[in-house]
Amino acid sequence: MMDSQLASHPDPFGARATLTTAKGAAVSYYRLAALAEQGLADLDSLPFTVRILLENLLRHAGGEFVDADVVSSVAGWKPRPADAPAAEIELPFLPGRVVLQDFTGVPCVVDLASMRSAVARVGGDVSQINPLVPVDLVIDHSVQIDQFGSTIAFARNVDLEYERNQERYTLLRWAQQSFQNFRVVPPGTGIVHQVNLEYLASVVSTRKMGSGLVAFPDTLVGTDSHTTMVNGLGALGWGVGGIEAEAVMLGQPLYLLEPEVVGVRMVGALRDGATATDLVLAITEMLRKHGVVGRFVEFCGKGLSNLSLADRATIANMAPEYGATAGLFPVDDETLRYLDLTGRPADTIDLVERYCKEQALFRTDATPDPVFNTLLELDLAGVEPSVAGPRRPQDRLALRNVRKTLRSTYLDVFGDTVTDDQIQQEENEGNDPKVAAAMSATHVGHAPVRWEGGEVALHHGAVAIAAITSCTNTSNPSVMLGAGLLAKKAVERGLDVPRYVKTSLAPGSQVVTRYLEKAGLLPYLEALGFHVVGYGCTTCIGNSGPLPDAVSEAIDEHKLIVSAVLSGNRNFEGRIHPQVRAAFLASPPLVVAYALAGTMDIDLSTDPIGHDRAGEPVYLADVWPSQDDVRQAIADGVDSAMYREEYGSVFLGDERWQGLPVPEGALYEWVPASTYVQDPPFFQHLEDGPGATGDIIGARVLALLGDSVTTDHISPAGSIAKTSPAAKYLIDHEVKPYEFNSYGARRGNHEVMMRGTFANIRLRNLLTPGKEGNVTIHLPTGDEMTIYDASMRYQDAGTPLVVIGGKEYGTGSSRDWAAKGTLLLGVKAVLVESFERIHRSNLVGMGVLPMQFVPGESAASIG
Repeated sequence: MMDSQLASHPDPFGARATLTTAKGAAVSYYRLAALAEQGLADLDSLPFTVRILLENLLRHAGGEFVDADVVSSVAGWKPRPADAPAAEIELPFLPGRVVLQDFTGVPCVVDLASMRSAVARVGGDVSQINPLVPVDLVIDHSVQIDQFGSTIAFARNVDLEYERNQERYTLLRWAQQSFQNFRVVPPGTGIVHQVNLEYLASVVSTRKMGSGLVAFPDTLVGTDSHTTMVNGLGALGWGVGGIEAEAVMLGQPLYLLEPEVVGVRMVGALRDGATATDLVLAITEMLRKHGVVGRFVEFCGKGLSNLSLADRATIANMAPEYGATAGLFPVDDETLRYLDLTGRPADTIDLVERYCKEQALFRTDATPDPVFNTLLELDLAGVEPSVAGPRRPQDRLALRNVRKTLRSTYLDVFGDTVTDDQIQQEENEGNDPKVAAAMSATHVGHAPVRWEGGEVALHHGAVAIAAITSCTNTSNPSVMLGAGLLAKKAVERGLDVPRYVKTSLAPGSQVVTRYLEKAGLLPYLEALGFHVVGYGCTTCIGNSGPLPDAVSEAIDEHKLIVSAVLSGNRNFEGRIHPQVRAAFLASPPLVVAYALAGTMDIDLSTDPIGHDRAGEPVYLADVWPSQDDVRQAIADGVDSAMYREEYGSVFLGDERWQGLPVPEGALYEWVPASTYVQDPPFFQHLEDGPGATGDIIGARVLALLGDSVTTDHISPAGSIAKTSPAAKYLIDHEVKPYEFNSYGARRGNHEVMMRGTFANIRLRNLLTPGKEGNVTIHLPTGDEMTIYDASMRYQDAGTPLVVIGGKEYGTGSSRDWAAKGTLLLGVKAVLVESFERIHRSNLVGMGVLPMQFVPGESAASIG
């Protein structure tokens, strides 16, 4: 039985019990039914999301962070009326594990290494500094598409990735060997969320306590907003900032407000021709209109049984795009089937089924819908082929509306001639009459693109980038094989992709390539230029790489509005590529179709995508695969053996990873000359003990900001401008401009990051009216200078600093450097009208005082 350590664990509700596995082994667990038996909970009415959070509280009740009153309160959860005041209660949530990607994970590793150095300086035992909960870091954000359209593209891109990132990878390789509870998935393996879905997630976890095991739901946080993808598997998790992730790694809870849960009841089934991508775009549009920011979304209804696990994961992935904290699909028979398909051990699958059924965490078609704050309904049969764009993921467009939307969005380039009949028609349809002007235009603004051996015309709306990329879709065999089937039919008809289109295939895991090869479809994708370019997050985060010189020059010279079409989840203007204004999210088959057409200025529902060898038009319907075709390809191409084989050595890496020079020992060997990794100052004076911030006297305002200043405005991100303070630092350290890399890649160097804080080109500092970007006034002298330079001048004079802002300060992704950079710039307090909650807590975590004006007052009102 259990030893004294487990027996002495607090259990104020008498909920601990024993579950027997298929092999007769015993695991302990904390029965939710015990709360029902005590009249504290009606489990059937609770959303599954609340049940998982309740189990987390019940298991930790009576310990350091959770008292019995909080458990009782959540056990009695009921939707509050819309006009009821928000509950005061905060729930301490202790996730079971943490997932990192390399951009956001490097600072976490740097901080842990810095803690060890600090402990060593005071003579402590550095081996005690380790994550207290399991941590997995997947290196997936650093590969860039420099090479494409050839069989050597993947190898060359990985070579360049190692050249650019060796210092960061050396740090991570050291961490892999030095820290306990810390694993690293090396480069060239897959995207963090797909690796999590296909391998890392267990759905039900076990943890050793003494000589016994305790079972509990798999819960997690990750330093990437799309951590939510794993909710499709029934594991509850979401994205957080690096400071919160570090707190969880070190055994601290996240504090949540009482959850609000929006239910989405699924009915019916997808019709032929509609994909999971089309479904998620419809859901994103619907939930954005309803409003789910800060809430949990949970899916229910018999329609779930008509969605594969991969379809569910596609929907869960885009929770950040529809604004939810998470989008949960409860565990059911499809979950068990997927665990088997992806090669999970039989013992794991058995435990998932037994535990979830015992804990009322298992869904069937007979399961009653829980009670939600709000319940919406979606008929799957009403979903139609769609894209989203040209600027936001929630702006869904049926195929027939893509051309009209492109032209109306960019009226200035598509012409302005229009007839009275066209104006009347647009008014009849409820549109702005100016839309007719764009619709009447022909291909104005075309430019010749010259290659050796000929030239081709490039027009407004041309597809410059066509990328099958991002975890959203590459985890889903139905759409990936669908893309291959469409490519096969297109090649057989003699169609080809115009030379100016930069094509790429970046699968989320190596399993995808395996099943495309086994189904015999990869050669057809390659025939159209969709060669594998890497296994990582590429186009979706702006790692699309340079356009061919001839295309780039034509775009700039003729000021062309060109397009990207990608199977990703983000398409904000300027994100995909600085020269690409319009970006559309689409399913992988539609990415191939638009690449063949070579333009988004087309109506694929009526216009041909090309002409065959006989000159006959070929329409989308002629090459679109049927659901039967896709099902057969899945049957022929996908099996559990390939998952077991690919993930069997997932942490080992290739010879390049194995050959990295790795420091030995428990302490990281900081390299003073490194421009990627430096020992940050946060733990430099640990020997002095904790100290109070003290009174803030004689402070000056570093920046006076308005409303809706987001962490994108505060945190260093994107490319490093050649005239910026960060660039000057790099040049002083003999880094050439073409080697600057990005702020994301240099997150392990606080010197670079602090110079990039408040450096967003769209930041508006009211101390310098009429100007945007990294500029402020040094108030004692009136000199105009960068925010960093002003900060250094103030700090040299011993002057404390404050930042003043308006409403909704710090909204957006809760990036750790938005708080770290603020501290390092000498800011002691941030005074605003209202905060985003997570950024406020991050400021507290870094020792910066967050203050709010009293209601009705602001910087303007009190001068």
